Amino acid sequence: MPELPEVETTRRGLEPVLVGQRIRAAIVRNRSLRRPVPRQLARCLNGSTVRSLARRGKYLLIDCGTGTLIVHLGMSGRLSVVNGATPATEHDHFDLVLESGTVVRLRDPRRFGLVLWQAGDPLAHELLAEIGPEPLSREFDGAWLHRVTRNRSTAIKHVLMDGHVVAGVGNIYANEALFRAGIHPRTAARRLGRSRCGLLAHAIRETLEDAIRAGGSTLRDYVAADGRVGLFQDQFMVYDRAGNACPRCATSIREIRQGQRSTFFCPKCQR
Repeated sequence: MPELPEVETTRRGLEPVLVGQRIRAAIVRNRSLRRPVPRQLARCLNGSTVRSLARRGKYLLIDCGTGTLIVHLGMSGRLSVVNGATPATEHDHFDLVLESGTVVRLRDPRRFGLVLWQAGDPLAHELLAEIGPEPLSREFDGAWLHRVTRNRSTAIKHVLMDGHVVAGVGNIYANEALFRAGIHPRTAARRLGRSRCGLLAHAIRETLEDAIRAGGSTLRDYVAADGRVGLFQDQFMVYDRAGNACPRCATSIREIRQGQRSTFFCPKCQR
């Protein structure tokens, strides 16, 4: 957390606030995030104008003309729009102060987030260069999924969470998409034929689109830029529902561990 739907919801909330606005100042209170915040960041940002706000996987890309501010929310981070007079608290590590007086503030209690600067093409940055296709793009479909899984004996759930295969799906939405596609999470990726890859690619897209419409999922402390909580957790069919009845067949949902992450599935519906 946050995963692709939460980051996309954040992007959509920030876009009307940021785009076209001049940056008055950048305030860094703590450089010690997952990677150190660049020392020259304030100098790079001050006086620039935000041209656009994009997303690549779970990364936000704020185009400032002379370069791009790259932001990742990590495990617990969130970006909020606050009044410039709002005092910062302990975990408020970074402020983007706009000419209007509005502030976009990064709060990140666990400090796994990122605030980086890329002077050239942001997609050439080492963290973004090898990311797979966007799951909501035309590039990602059943044919792509079938092609990249032919030599993979790894469990399909692990493959879906590999950013080199598909961008930003994450644990929650991998669970939900596999249920919608009727695929057991331990199935070796290379065992999926073309038709099942097509079903799964469609389920991933459908799951993410539904989650974005619901504003993402709020399980702990995630809120959108305007402070609203996500509601997709009310639509979970298997995630975090161990012991509850499957919404399709009433079989008890099971929980297993895969790669230190919880996996939830229906043993009858998912084969």
